[in-house]
Amino acid sequence: MSAVLLKDCYEFSILRVVSLTSPFQVFLRAVELSPDVGHTKYMYLGQIHTGLEAVEYYTRGVQVLLSALDKEAQTTQVQAGAAALPVEDPHLPTAKDVSVAYCSIAEIYLTDLCMEEGAADKCREFIERALQYHHDNPEALQLMASYLFSVDRNQEGKEYLLKSVGLWLPAQKQIAASSSTEEDVQNEVPPYEWRITTAKLLIESEEYEMAVDVLEGLLEEDDEVVQVWYLSGWVCYLQLEKAKEQQEREGRQVTEQEKEECNALKEAARSYLTNAKKLYSKLRCDDQPMLDHVEQLIGELGGEVEGEDGDPGLEEDYEPCSDDDEDDDDDAAMEH
Repeated sequence: MSAVLLKDCYEFSILRVVSLTSPFQVFLRAVELSPDVGHTKYMYLGQIHTGLEAVEYYTRGVQVLLSALDKEAQTTQVQAGAAALPVEDPHLPTAKDVSVAYCSIAEIYLTDLCMEEGAADKCREFIERALQYHHDNPEALQLMASYLFSVDRNQEGKEYLLKSVGLWLPAQKQIAASSSTEEDVQNEVPPYEWRITTAKLLIESEEYEMAVDVLEGLLEEDDEVVQVWYLSGWVCYLQLEKAKEQQEREGRQVTEQEKEECNALKEAARSYLTNAKKLYSKLRCDDQPMLDHVEQLIGELGGEVEGEDGDPGLEEDYEPCSDDDEDDDDDAAMEH
């Protein structure tokens, strides 16, 4: 363990033992003990605070990070000059840590401080800094997509979003397919809540198939999140509406296969939304606009789905259209 990390851990453990104060006060005391060493406490303080106060803590954390990286680079040069192999320490700060910290600042300007003068420019500035330190950081790429969507540069935003998802979605599928518990693979997949935001952005971008892939992975991981069931039903509904619009636009006779596909989408949407409503009641959620939309969609689709035992159940033999399904269909067509 590095000296910096050891010092942070020691300070935090001692403070928790001798103090009954809040975590906020613990971290403040840690700052007093060693203000220029250890960035972690500043990251925690940034999470606890909002607005400009959070920005100040994150900024201080970045300064400590950059100082640590400079010292690390100097040490590496000395070791190289002495013909000694540098010792890799996984606990040392990395450029990726700097990128993540800049993302935290950018997100504040995209949300809490979005009405501040110059907020959009500052948001982009910090995202660009994040990408400078880690150009393949999915979080930074998705934040850039959100920023571009917010300034009506939708096509550019979609490109950043798809690049971001492409960096981790294969790992999510690998975990789902093999029940992989390898730490390296799991580390490639962003946090659960972050992927919910990804699904929303994909739906807004009309990238429905990829949104389905993301949502399927989320349900595999945790099937007691109302919002994920709701979004799964919503994306099926939108796929159904898109198919209907295309059929009307082309003005041709609908094939039996198309009828079956539309009916499958309708039933899947009803099932997902029914589960969303039941789970909403079970967990006593408090999001009336979401519940209103769920009930509206269920009404349009013909009512709730009831399982054999009276509870909602998903169609066992149906999965909504995803990118993998399309690839399989293409392969089958080529074989014939």
